Amino acid sequence: MNLRRLWAIVIKELRQLRRDKLTFAMIVGIPTMQLLLFGYAINMDIRNLPAAVLDQARTAQSRELVAELAQTRVLDFGYRLRTPQDLDALLRTGAISAALVIPPDFERRLIEHDRPPLQIVVDGSDQTVQQAVRQLAALPLQALLDPAAASPPANVEIVNFYNPGRRAPVNTVPGLIGVILTMTMVLFTAMALVRERERGNLEFLIATPVSPAELTVGKVLPFVGIGLLQVTLVLALGVAIFHVPIRGSLVDVYLASLIFIIASLALGVFLSTLAKSQFQAMQLAFFTFLPQILLSGFMFPYAGMPWPAQWLAEIFPMTHFMRLIRGIALRAATLADLWPELAALGVFIVVMLGIAIARTRKRLD
Repeated sequence: MNLRRLWAIVIKELRQLRRDKLTFAMIVGIPTMQLLLFGYAINMDIRNLPAAVLDQARTAQSRELVAELAQTRVLDFGYRLRTPQDLDALLRTGAISAALVIPPDFERRLIEHDRPPLQIVVDGSDQTVQQAVRQLAALPLQALLDPAAASPPANVEIVNFYNPGRRAPVNTVPGLIGVILTMTMVLFTAMALVRERERGNLEFLIATPVSPAELTVGKVLPFVGIGLLQVTLVLALGVAIFHVPIRGSLVDVYLASLIFIIASLALGVFLSTLAKSQFQAMQLAFFTFLPQILLSGFMFPYAGMPWPAQWLAEIFPMTHFMRLIRGIALRAATLADLWPELAALGVFIVVMLGIAIARTRKRLD
């Protein structure tokens, strides 16, 4: 072992790394950005969940209770309902995550303790919402209304819509479709154009009349069928092994998955135009994985994130697909009910493919 020759190799690698600006920037940028982003975004202390109030008692005491519960900031009562049918519609479309239901005989129940005086309806398709609502259920109602009350606290009834058994696979399996598609589709296509350049195939493509748009779209289309096959596999195993119900239309599930697959492929093709090697393409692909998985609401509550993290999450396609797949598969929502998520994915596809096509040049430099 010659230390002089060893040191020369080390210096060579450092100089090469300095010339490779993308890799050098990722060495410094990835840990810095992810530390700052996830340090603020990952927050299990859930606040401001979108919620509704169905006050059938309409008394001074019931209004006081709603005001006290609003002060906890766990639920954001943005909707005041008149009928239970309104509640069902808002839960199905995902406009709210929970609803506070106060029965007409609210005050009598507080006194007699024969039945729970309060009911909280929860969207059971999101497990983090259930955890937040259990915090409210533990609050003594009498203490909120009358701090000097000596009577025992009244119970709060929690009703889980769409997942009454509170089974974790019901929440995780539909979300895993988005995770798997993100990891495979983005990674496959991120290396597509780079692989052509490294293997020398781009020289043959330059000599053909293929346009940049045809080259880009042609790289995307073969993976669409692979993505739909993965969706079928996850759904089949989820139903057969974990008994996950598919309450909505299978056609809607596949259409939503198809749009998400195209969005993921568009992101992968865009990344392939930034990278100069397959290693860089893989680095860029993994750079997008963690933000999408952690900020989409799959692992951590979306409502607990600060607004900059929520704004960033809205850019990524997986955030919108999580709402789509859980809404269709678990809440029996339709694509018409969830059209804002489809529109967001459509805009993402147009922007990413447009940039990728503009950056694709039929030349080697």
